Amino acid sequence: MRKRQLGQSDLFVSEIGLGCMSLGTEEKQALSLVDEAIDLDINYLDTADLYDFGLNEEFVGKAIKHRREDIILATKGGNRWNEGEEGWHWDPSKAYIKEAVKKSLKRLNTDYIDLYQLHGGTINDNIDETIEAFEELKKEGVIRYYGISSIRPNVIKQYLEKSSIISIMMQYSLLDRRPEEWFSLIKEHNVSIIARGPLAKGLLTEKTFVKEEGKSYLSYTASEIEAVRKEIKACDPSRSFTETAVQYCLHNDIVAAVIPGASKISQLKENCSAAGSNRLTEEVYTKLQQATKQDIYEQHR
Repeated sequence: MRKRQLGQSDLFVSEIGLGCMSLGTEEKQALSLVDEAIDLDINYLDTADLYDFGLNEEFVGKAIKHRREDIILATKGGNRWNEGEEGWHWDPSKAYIKEAVKKSLKRLNTDYIDLYQLHGGTINDNIDETIEAFEELKKEGVIRYYGISSIRPNVIKQYLEKSSIISIMMQYSLLDRRPEEWFSLIKEHNVSIIARGPLAKGLLTEKTFVKEEGKSYLSYTASEIEAVRKEIKACDPSRSFTETAVQYCLHNDIVAAVIPGASKISQLKENCSAAGSNRLTEEVYTKLQQATKQDIYEQHR
């Protein structure tokens, strides 16, 4: 498995990571998936305290217990469960970030986190206070580096200008090319992108597409999805959809890793095989861009 540097850090992550949200709530199945991922030379595992009320972090902690030094472990915080009721609310305060990271460390059964990410963010946050929390956690050795998981342009700009983030997690795929709008700015700050959703909820896999009235993906209608899949396949007929989708995301070196989820070992193997396939030529990359839309992010907060 080829690896890439995350920002200007000393972390080199496998080009395919494992988005752990899809592990499920059955422990044996979850542990077998993480074991297989590691056997396939995936070294980057991404979880969050929000997933299954922390159960996801517990599973990941058990799976890596005896090989922690081989893993680049990422988790996220900032969403606070409502006590005594359903749901959660946003709390990026310094006090809560420091409380949340301690709970994550306990569930993950480790004394440090390689990459701690803010799980969201708004322009109304006290961003300086949040950054201060991350910087103090770095000094304490609790986290090695930090990043954000955000699709909000105004939030991203603030963290690029004010903080020492090494990564931004963003939804990015052939069907969601919005991050490309910000590639040059992000690259100027030597920050990497971690691409979640590279397979666009299965629309960019070999799974048979069933056209349903009213079904859509971002600004694509069902008819447009059907048509663009045919165009994507025509751009490079020898590849599977998964290979094309993964290699499209990896074409630009600003993307350090793509993190598709996997609920089956067969999916893990397919994802890793896609990452190991030949790179796209510039000609094919350009054709793929011409075949798909480049929507822009609304300037929402």
